[in-house]
Amino acid sequence: MENPMQFFVSVWIKLFFLLTPFFVLSMFLSLTQDLSASERQRAAAWLTLDVVIICLVLFFLGNALFSVFGITLDAFRIGAGALLFLSAVDLVRGTENPLRREEPGSFIVVPLAIPITVGPATTGALLVMGAEVSDPWEKLVGCGALVGAVASVGILLFLATTVERILGGTGLKILSKITGLVLSALAAQMIFTGIGHFLCP
Repeated sequence: MENPMQFFVSVWIKLFFLLTPFFVLSMFLSLTQDLSASERQRAAAWLTLDVVIICLVLFFLGNALFSVFGITLDAFRIGAGALLFLSAVDLVRGTENPLRREEPGSFIVVPLAIPITVGPATTGALLVMGAEVSDPWEKLVGCGALVGAVASVGILLFLATTVERILGGTGLKILSKITGLVLSALAAQMIFTGIGHFLCP
């Protein structure tokens, strides 16, 4: 295993961008605009807990899922990479998401946790990342990095009002586009790795 700290930081950065924090922040601000500051912070705490549980389940489910459906890891790499690339394109283009909150509390799990924070592309990437790690120690460090990445997004949401005041709407859009560029590079790497292993097993 590579240096544990380097591995932790590498996984943390990948997962942080996979969770598209600034896009999530924009959606969170939109869906909680009529809530008080304390209600918004409570919603951020619940959302963070929900996303941690969902991501940990996906992280540990990869190998079992591939075994049940007879899917190779490289095939899933290519498929997940393609989905991730499409998500990256949406972020760079600034595609609007006309979601509305129907009733108090109804927006935390759906649509904020799923599919805004953990969408199809993020789900695929988490399954692949979990399946790639077989060493128990690496699995533990990866778990810590995953929780750390979600916690970082949670802190961002907890401070949503302050962040919005500092960055403004334009700043959030710019950061979302930068996130899209990073995701497109991660998607390309996943696809190239999958194709490379198919061609040179």
